[in-house]
Amino acid sequence: MRKWSTACPDWRERIVEGRSLIPFDPLFPDEAEAALSVFKSLRVVDIAGSPTFGECSDEWVFGFVRAIFGAYDHGTAERLIEEFFLLISKKNTKSTIAAGIMLTALIRNWRLSAELNILAPTIEIAKNSFEPARDMVYADPELLDLMHVQENVRTIRHRRTNAVLKIVAADSETVGGKKAAFVLVDELWMFGKRDGAGAMLQEATGGLASRPEGFVIYLSTQSDEPPVGVFKEKLEYARDVRDGVIEDPRFLPVIYEHPQEMIEAEEHLDPKTFYMTNPNLGRSVRQSWLENKLRQLLRGEGEEGEDLQTFLAKHLNVEIGLRNRRDRWSGTDYWEAAVEPGLTLESLLERCEVATIGIDGGGLDDLLGLTVVGREKETRHWLVWSKAWAHPIVLKRRKEIAEQLRDFAKAEPPELVFCQKPTQDLEEVVAICCQVRDAGLLPEKEGIGVDKLGLPALVDALIAAEFQTDANGGTITGIGQGGFLNDVIVGVARKLADGTLKHAGQALMTWAVGNAKEILKGSARAITKQTSGTAKIDPFIAMLNAAKLMSRNPAAFAPPTSPWDDPNFSLVGA
Repeated sequence: MRKWSTACPDWRERIVEGRSLIPFDPLFPDEAEAALSVFKSLRVVDIAGSPTFGECSDEWVFGFVRAIFGAYDHGTAERLIEEFFLLISKKNTKSTIAAGIMLTALIRNWRLSAELNILAPTIEIAKNSFEPARDMVYADPELLDLMHVQENVRTIRHRRTNAVLKIVAADSETVGGKKAAFVLVDELWMFGKRDGAGAMLQEATGGLASRPEGFVIYLSTQSDEPPVGVFKEKLEYARDVRDGVIEDPRFLPVIYEHPQEMIEAEEHLDPKTFYMTNPNLGRSVRQSWLENKLRQLLRGEGEEGEDLQTFLAKHLNVEIGLRNRRDRWSGTDYWEAAVEPGLTLESLLERCEVATIGIDGGGLDDLLGLTVVGREKETRHWLVWSKAWAHPIVLKRRKEIAEQLRDFAKAEPPELVFCQKPTQDLEEVVAICCQVRDAGLLPEKEGIGVDKLGLPALVDALIAAEFQTDANGGTITGIGQGGFLNDVIVGVARKLADGTLKHAGQALMTWAVGNAKEILKGSARAITKQTSGTAKIDPFIAMLNAAKLMSRNPAAFAPPTSPWDDPNFSLVGA
């Protein structure tokens, strides 16, 4: 039995030294070299002189091509490595290489009427792959005799095998692909944002079940937002295979990214390290251009709409954890460092002497966010835990965040719950409020903070559970929004900075914090849903509502005690 591993546990040393990130030689060297010979002969016409890949490409490209085609066992007609994942910075000729690989597969394919697909998220990106492939055919008279190009439908057909390479734009065409033996998915990060992309890609790659010679290649740059959906899943899986956490010899990850310790030390900003995520540096990518653009953005001199974090994501493959915009909330910079590992609602209640609750949102096409802020015994530090609910209709009306919401629902334990009945969110919110009250930590007054213009159904549900409004001397308190939250917008940020606020590290809250935009209204800071756009901040506003009440230094409600509860009480001598 042939044995190999696609893990690359020494990738950090390899990427620093500029060595290959593929940790093994081709499984079938003859197949690898035969395919590489075809690939090297293809011409890249948008480079001066129309050189071949063999004349203009670096060794990392040839290594990737060898690994793909060298995994094919001619004797059994089976490809032993069938999934490939390449994460590489922008402008490293990714789409041109994709065109060359798929054209090579079309030439090398033996199956009659086979189907090969390049799947792109948009028409423009589809053109980026089709046009280089088309030009490779036109630039070679021998290929032009062998291939029939149909520009109107973006296909290239092999005249002898009748096999066809289709470049498909997922935003305008039906993605069937059930028969496709070879599939290349370009810009996977954009599919991650697309509602239902997981099912779409499963359908597009289903042909491999009956075509063992096939492969699937996922190509991508980093996302311009925190990774979501199918991109997040595939990226995390690829890292685990690379690091040896998961053993999967049929999946090969090639990830050009800086080691985390270099990012934490800000070494990725040193131009001397740009080569690590730009293996085509000096060819399709200019060092001087990268340096100049980075200097401009660091000085705040970028053009309208330019963003430092987006530049780092696209050109240096730095994953965005929080959207550190110029208009970000001032506490955003300290959020990720304030994680309290293992913090749950139960442990918060055990460690704290008092807890307040903030609630926000709640429309049927909105999120309902709840945050508990507890004050720890002795240290008086604040602990934060959150949860959110949504009705299924939000997935249809807010498709731009649908995959992100699904990720939160898949967390363990779930950070977001999709309601199965209209009142499920209200019932579960009330249950948590009762849990905090029954633990003896909820203040008798000003313990539950809600938007003054909040959801009447929520207040009714709380009243039905024997909570009272502040008008009746109870714990349900209306909280003014916008500039009325100025003190906690500043105060919570300060507590994050000085380490006196810790949170559960939930992806839901990290996302909401990253969405929050801070503006000035007069002399007061404000964070509103209007300024944050379609991105949701309900759990974040819920945290501010809870923090508003905790900032008033509440005491936990102590129920009246009976003298009969005192073991020293006696009626003798009365």
